[in-house]
Amino acid sequence: MTTRRATLLGSLATLAAFAVSPAFAAPKTDFKVAWSIYAGWMPWGYAADHGIVKKWADKYGLTIEVTQFNDYVESMNQYTAGAYDAVTLTNMDGLSIPAAGGVDTTAVVIGDFSNGNDAVILKGKDSLGDIKGQSVSLVEFSVSEYLLVRGLESAGMTEKDVKIVNTADPDMVGAFQTPDVTAMVTWNPMVSEIAKLPDAHVVFDSSKIPGEIIDMMVANTGVLKDNPDFGKALAGIWYDTVTLMQADTAEGAAARAAMGAASGTDQAGFEEQLAATRLFDKPADGVAFVTSAELPTTMDHVRTFLFDKGLLGTGATSADAIGIEMPGGAVLGDSANVKFRYTDAFMQLARDGKL
Repeated sequence: MTTRRATLLGSLATLAAFAVSPAFAAPKTDFKVAWSIYAGWMPWGYAADHGIVKKWADKYGLTIEVTQFNDYVESMNQYTAGAYDAVTLTNMDGLSIPAAGGVDTTAVVIGDFSNGNDAVILKGKDSLGDIKGQSVSLVEFSVSEYLLVRGLESAGMTEKDVKIVNTADPDMVGAFQTPDVTAMVTWNPMVSEIAKLPDAHVVFDSSKIPGEIIDMMVANTGVLKDNPDFGKALAGIWYDTVTLMQADTAEGAAARAAMGAASGTDQAGFEEQLAATRLFDKPADGVAFVTSAELPTTMDHVRTFLFDKGLLGTGATSADAIGIEMPGGAVLGDSANVKFRYTDAFMQLARDGKL
């Protein structure tokens, strides 16, 4: 177990690495950030529209362009291709897409983890055990399939006990209302809509595996090392915006209403989704989460799932193929091929009021 002092020293060493890196020599002032629609990522669009991005970019003499993608996978593909410097994604997708694609990626801000936003839903049955033998509609290889695997494990089953039916997320609500679909795994806002349908029962959700489906803002590690002010700006943008969003004030309510409208619902619908999200609106909580003893265990579950599905890249011979670095420098997997990194450096600066 790491002591608090060792954790702090590791964080300071990490920040120093971002500040001085002879391996990279490309400081710049213009940056591009990609994001897509999800309850925990709506603050990024709001921040761009309401001057918060500009405020923090101006503080560091930067220009930060924030672009919304309607297609989540495309946003990650564009980041992986080098068209964007940072992108919102989950821990699982960060490992399977940019990291597996060879792009060294660092989690700058841990925004939240799903705490009920992802769910297994059955029609006419109210127990997870009833899923055995059923065809399950979900987006294959996504966090939905990961959630299903974890749920099946908890009930003493495996994927061999069900049949996967790959289904696009826009089709979920309509598909559940057809006679042939009796089991589904999806995420909000679809979960909220489907759960209200007759005979729909949520039998397992992400609150049963807290901290495993993590939503974050990541950046290209090389870009971040050469331009630590970009990471500081991202942290400042996030905490300014979520503090406003969480405020029990007219301004806070207006922010939640705006984010709800932007995500295709209203304030009440957005707040319902937030209730199923463990939002890290305080930097101290983000630091505590990313330095916890549970994170390596979570990432071990995730990398094992990805390896079993053949999603750790061509030639991966084990779940150790890609190194995953934790704050302080400990590596899960191949230390000679680290492509996914967690740091508390920027969240710690926010916590300490040093941005």
